[in-house]
Amino acid sequence: MSFNIIIIDDHTLFREGLQSLLKTHHINVLASVNNGKDGINEVFSKEPDIVLLDLRMPDLSGIDVLKKIRTKNTDTPIAMLTTSDDEKDLIEALKNGASGYLLKDMEPDDLVAALKEIIKGETIVAPNLTQILARVVQGDDPDKDLNNPLKDLTPREAEILELLAEGQSNKLIAKNLGISDGTVKLHVKSILRKLDIHSRVEAAVIAVEQGLKKKN
Repeated sequence: MSFNIIIIDDHTLFREGLQSLLKTHHINVLASVNNGKDGINEVFSKEPDIVLLDLRMPDLSGIDVLKKIRTKNTDTPIAMLTTSDDEKDLIEALKNGASGYLLKDMEPDDLVAALKEIIKGETIVAPNLTQILARVVQGDDPDKDLNNPLKDLTPREAEILELLAEGQSNKLIAKNLGISDGTVKLHVKSILRKLDIHSRVEAAVIAVEQGLKKKN
């Protein structure tokens, strides 16, 4: 899957390294700029498939840039790429129209897989932040069952857990759901982290115990 991307990040060394990485994955970098003002102009003039946007930048912050782009362009996916794993930053980004929230220490293959899913319309956040995403999307419900270990899983994670319980491999799950192996890997990592377990077998046991059944 090839697509066009614009990078907006004030750290030159990181930006150039990222550009080289994306090119090795056959991703076309339309522009790579070091400030928000130029980034906004590039997005409006070149209409990329996705934008990678740093959160902390001088002059215009990533959130400021995000807001300005969204005033004229509501469709182009914008993924924040940052070192911040702060809950407030994540929530602010999502509420202002970010399609993804990714961390700069992600594995390269995981980053590329996440970008591809964001382009398809998924909302993707770094695996260790998905529990926060679930709260943002679902809202805090004081009446929800606190004893249910599956309560914090997103709908996609629950779907993948069902298939794990059937003994399916990552490749087979990816084929059945029409997503990449890398994306399945991201979700499995998140599932294990949320359930506080260390293996797919443990995840499958919990799924069976909770009566998680495949929906027809």
